[in-house]
Amino acid sequence: MHLSSSINKTAFIILLNLLFGSLQAQQNESLKTPTKQDTLNGSITPERIWWDIQHYDLTLKPDYLRKSITGKNEIEYNVIHSKHSDLMQIDLVSPLKIDSVFQKGKKIAYTQNQNIWYLKLPKNQSEKGNKVLIYYSGKPTESIKPPWDGGFVWAKDSLGRPWISVACQYKGASLWYPCKNTMYDEPDKGAGISISVPDTLIAIGNGRLKSKIKNQDNTSTYKWEVKNPVSHYGISFYVGKYSNISQTFNGENGSLDLNYWILDYNKEKAKSHLIPEVTTTLKSLEHWYGPYPFYEDGFKIVDAPYIGMEHQSAIAYGSSYKKGTNRKGGDISNTGWGKKTDKIVVHEIAHEWFGNNITAIDIADRWLQEGFAGLAEELVIADLCGRKAGNEFMAGRFRTIDNDKPIIGRYGINEDGSNDNYVKGWAIMHMIGSIIDNDDKFRKILRGLNHDFHNKTVTTNEIETYISTKSGINFDYLFDQYLRTNKVPVLEYKYKNGALSYRYTHCNENFAMPVKSNWSKDNWIHPTTSWQSLPVNDKDATTDLKIDLNFYITLKKVE
Repeated sequence: MHLSSSINKTAFIILLNLLFGSLQAQQNESLKTPTKQDTLNGSITPERIWWDIQHYDLTLKPDYLRKSITGKNEIEYNVIHSKHSDLMQIDLVSPLKIDSVFQKGKKIAYTQNQNIWYLKLPKNQSEKGNKVLIYYSGKPTESIKPPWDGGFVWAKDSLGRPWISVACQYKGASLWYPCKNTMYDEPDKGAGISISVPDTLIAIGNGRLKSKIKNQDNTSTYKWEVKNPVSHYGISFYVGKYSNISQTFNGENGSLDLNYWILDYNKEKAKSHLIPEVTTTLKSLEHWYGPYPFYEDGFKIVDAPYIGMEHQSAIAYGSSYKKGTNRKGGDISNTGWGKKTDKIVVHEIAHEWFGNNITAIDIADRWLQEGFAGLAEELVIADLCGRKAGNEFMAGRFRTIDNDKPIIGRYGINEDGSNDNYVKGWAIMHMIGSIIDNDDKFRKILRGLNHDFHNKTVTTNEIETYISTKSGINFDYLFDQYLRTNKVPVLEYKYKNGALSYRYTHCNENFAMPVKSNWSKDNWIHPTTSWQSLPVNDKDATTDLKIDLNFYITLKKVE
């Protein structure tokens, strides 16, 4: 299950249900009313809580012409509650359907409730090592705007050849295989994925290639195996006309195998652009975040028919083989610094630490994954171009925050929060680093997270507590303001009677973030929601208050 050790599993489900109920009670008209299916999909139901995934063994045969698949998934699991339901909840999204289920060679009965399937298992389940084999087939949901809407991608490369993949972070892997479609439980022993494709194509999966078998029907079956726990959406595959470039990276934990699976016509571009970008990024992120988390499974980056995705140890790359981004101008920050790295390479590799190694229990807390991946973009630029460049790059991204709603969504219904979880989540960590004001200490916290929560699923509250404890600074006020509201604090100030007065408004009552300014001897002021004052002379009073660019607040002069 790999819940963080500080959370009791039973206590967690009670807490989650309380949070869900509380958030529903606070629901306003702008929020969608959750359906029964939302709750079954997003909560830890009685038919989920009693069993703990140990391993997925997934077999798949895609039919490119019919846009259909046939497959099976053998799920190994342990029983973690002696008094448990005799029903096992399996998630599989229509129009895919379960064809049959077996346990120990005997057929298992099952029922369907839309995208939820209930397997009727014998009551005398063993404590450990149980297996259930599920055969399924059909036409999986096709992604129209991958990876944003989720589903299968039936594409063609630029030469018109079949190119297949899948991306399903938001809706989950039940879009294409039967699984426990929840982020709190990952297979402790990893997963295997076997893909059968025409002999003219190559299939790539997570982890390491265990075998390639040539079949009599002019297809080959590629079996890949990932040893580490992996989230349901982190499991993926790619089919195409691939070539391989293999290298090693001399990392903190020794030699790390690097494999670049590139469409054959992109091979030279990979040598000149992708390989240097990956090497630079890995070096920087091992410095800040700690050793790459999955040395046992190696590292791969794969040409994909969409912009990118953090599939564990098999990262999807679909950018333009150039620095910056595919967007007009190539630099979202409009500072120029965004053109110093390939954003997709840095962002998706960073997810190996935050997203794959450390995974949010509920997608509502996705800022834990996206915010730290955004921070990585800044850290790599700072390593290449200096701290000033990193700060200016971050400040340039502040303007892209929408503040449409809080970045944490509602728990228990598989609901994502605001898209601000990318940049605002990053801004939170940037400001915390600025307040700590000690690179060595901040780096130790980032590395400590990946060490102490290695291969764990976590909650926002756990990460908040960890950062506050390790830094020795209580950041509750900051997390509450920027995670749980969409209000940007306003720092009001005025000059009167030989004093500079200032206070925060448009914020929580307890908000009290210190900021660097052009006033005060040590460059720091400590505003709260109450007026405070500093003495100034008449000459100084002609200079407007300025706040360091590292803080995401609004400055307002009042009379």
